[in-house]
Amino acid sequence: MHIVVVGLNYRTAPVEVRERFTFSEEDMPKALEQLNSTKSVLEGVIVATCNRTEIYVVVDRLHMCGYFIRSFMEQWFGINREEFTQHLYIYEDEQAISHLFKVTCGLDSMVIGETQILGQVRNAFLMSQQQNATGTWFNMLFKQAVTLGKRAHSETSIGESAVSVSYAAVELGKRIFGTFNDKKVMILGAGKMSELTVKHLYANGAAEVIVANRTLGRAEELARKFKGTPCTIAEAKNLLNEVDIIISSTGSNEYVLNAERVKESMKKRQSRPLFMIDIAVPRDIDPAVGELSNVFLYDIDDLEGIVETNMEMRRVEAAKIEVMIQEEMDAFHTWLKTLGVRPAIRALQEKSNAIHEETMESLFNKLPELDERQRKVIRRLTKSIVNQMMHDPINRIKEMTGGKQGNEALDYFSQIFALESLIHENEQEARSRNKKATAPVKAERTKNAVDQQAEEKPLKVSLAPATL
Repeated sequence: MHIVVVGLNYRTAPVEVRERFTFSEEDMPKALEQLNSTKSVLEGVIVATCNRTEIYVVVDRLHMCGYFIRSFMEQWFGINREEFTQHLYIYEDEQAISHLFKVTCGLDSMVIGETQILGQVRNAFLMSQQQNATGTWFNMLFKQAVTLGKRAHSETSIGESAVSVSYAAVELGKRIFGTFNDKKVMILGAGKMSELTVKHLYANGAAEVIVANRTLGRAEELARKFKGTPCTIAEAKNLLNEVDIIISSTGSNEYVLNAERVKESMKKRQSRPLFMIDIAVPRDIDPAVGELSNVFLYDIDDLEGIVETNMEMRRVEAAKIEVMIQEEMDAFHTWLKTLGVRPAIRALQEKSNAIHEETMESLFNKLPELDERQRKVIRRLTKSIVNQMMHDPINRIKEMTGGKQGNEALDYFSQIFALESLIHENEQEARSRNKKATAPVKAERTKNAVDQQAEEKPLKVSLAPATL
């Protein structure tokens, strides 16, 4: 069996394409049912966010699986494959596992180290599990991926440093005020960056927002979002002594605030500090303002310098997480090899149980005078002997299958204990059960449709794994 992921994300598809490939929460159960009824698919998980749509599957063969997943997307979304194939990436086996681990750790996100994706992957897995769309492989892999994501954020500092201008402004403000509780914020201009910065300040406890703009209508529109007070820029200049934080982004070609005006307002502040963020280019606030006592002035270059420094810190932490990812990949491969030895162990246990039962039956026939208690004692003691004899061989083959010559060791193990026939019989029974279980769903496919699919060429998309 193989693990495959087919998807598109913010790197490979613009938002106008990504928004056409979203799954609503209400439709997800039906989508998972249709995915698992897709030819060759044994397990499936769909991760759908604003920045990515990824379909993870366990398939019984790699040949044609890309085509089958693409057909599922075409049928579900009603979009011709020629419109989206160029935006897809496909990873197989080791690359697919590595990609999932990077996603849950936040290394594949637009903002390195963000934590939201971890919860989204976890919810996607739980949804698939509830819909019986996952099995042995994904139950292990996704639990391991979620646990790794939690470790990455708890054992490193990947998510601690601000990596956007708006967050950097908040980080600077905390250095000055410690907390934003009861602080008043003034926006000069109603630009997008100013709005984002105020949003973060407001979320961190800022008590009141004054929105000033050249046109009062735009000021009123933005003020409503923060339950703030709108005013014109001319009016705002008379309120400088009332606020603690000023964020300016007016687009003016001249200074909106000069040093003399700010100096005059500071006389009324009774030594209260004033935190000013000038995001405008050209600048709105006279640089000389920053030389005034108790005034802390930062421009866009200051904030971007902090962002770049913090991004570099996250890259250093990301390198540590890459090591953790490799360790987890090794652990998963070891688990897979151990999974491969289970049929042999089960066959050995079944064979030993059969021999034990046959021996007990023969013994009790020869000693009919034994009462029930004596029979139980004999049965328990002889069963203990059998279990002890098998204990070391079973542990040893588990260790050996984790090595480089694991498959060869497993073959020898099966031959030494003459388990080949029993293993084959068990596999045949398992296939028969799986076939019966999936028959009602698979029956919806017509023979003509399957034949038509077989004539199509498989999806040939080859992208390198996402890098930092």
